[in-house]
Amino acid sequence: MIRNVVFDIGWVFVHLDPRPILDFLAEHEAPTTDLDTLVERIRLDDHESGRIHGRKLLERLKALTRRPTTLEALHEKWVDMFDLQPAMVDLAHRLADRYRVYLLSNCGDLHWAHLSREYGLHRIGHGALPSFVAGVMKPHEGIYAEAERRFGLDPRHTVFIDDRTDNIAAARSRGWHGIVHAGYEPTRAALAELGVKVD
Repeated sequence: MIRNVVFDIGWVFVHLDPRPILDFLAEHEAPTTDLDTLVERIRLDDHESGRIHGRKLLERLKALTRRPTTLEALHEKWVDMFDLQPAMVDLAHRLADRYRVYLLSNCGDLHWAHLSREYGLHRIGHGALPSFVAGVMKPHEGIYAEAERRFGLDPRHTVFIDDRTDNIAAARSRGWHGIVHAGYEPTRAALAELGVKVD
């Protein structure tokens, strides 16, 4: 029986569009044209695992530019990449009336502050564990272990919803149930198959 429903954030509650930051960097002659290259150049995992805070990440972004800019301008573009998925947010709120609902996401402090302020994601369910707080990122087993400890999760009664198969595989290796998120309707149906009351 499922008692705990754990959600990822990116590509579940929000879709991501990196064009604002990529376009801004291009305008300022930064030598990066795609998100994967940018992530590698700024070593984003340092930020999302909490080893560096937001200001240091913005300084790394600024160091890529060849035309003058400010940390404030970079911050504005860095957080301007989210498209809220209201149906998924509504589903999580409905589930929270019957189940324990938590968020578990690879996320740095800049994005977490923005997602909380602009969309109120911190108010979903009964707790959240962003990776910058956990000090480790999915799919490392440590973040799942910390979620179990922090939220008192019994893996046998816990389902994790994430868009990445490697993150779901890591959760399943600890005994969690897992759903690879591909949209509202498929996820809703998969929850129902596990006996979760979704309406």
